[in-house]
Amino acid sequence: MDALTRMERHGSSGIAAEPEGTAASGEIERLFTALDRVTWADHPRTARLLSSGRRKKSQKVVEEAAELALETVRKHTDAAIRESADLVYHLVVLWHECGITPAQIWEEMQRRADAIGIAEKLPKAPGRTASRPSTDSATASKRGRR
Repeated sequence: MDALTRMERHGSSGIAAEPEGTAASGEIERLFTALDRVTWADHPRTARLLSSGRRKKSQKVVEEAAELALETVRKHTDAAIRESADLVYHLVVLWHECGITPAQIWEEMQRRADAIGIAEKLPKAPGRTASRPSTDSATASKRGRR
């Protein structure tokens, strides 16, 4: 039975977030820290992505998520695995751009798991339809507010 069939049969309930310190979180942390050492000579594709703006990095996340979704609908497990790795890569690059560390992501997932038993997406607050604007000083400064 392939991974997609198992997911279809069992769903995502009961699957806990990958705890910090596991192989998966270790690879994400390794990629994140390696981004500071990327050179044009060693990793030109990543160097080009890192030199692009936040909009391009965000666009790549959306693009990879769409490609992953298409491959899962087609039940192409191997392609879905490759697209998942691409999506994680682009997420980590975007986190790096935004100054978000993998540890902060794991902390948020742990907070959710502690609150509701699984690190799923939290429900929106009543009357809230979009994300609230960031109140950190860097974002406020860019928007002309201080």
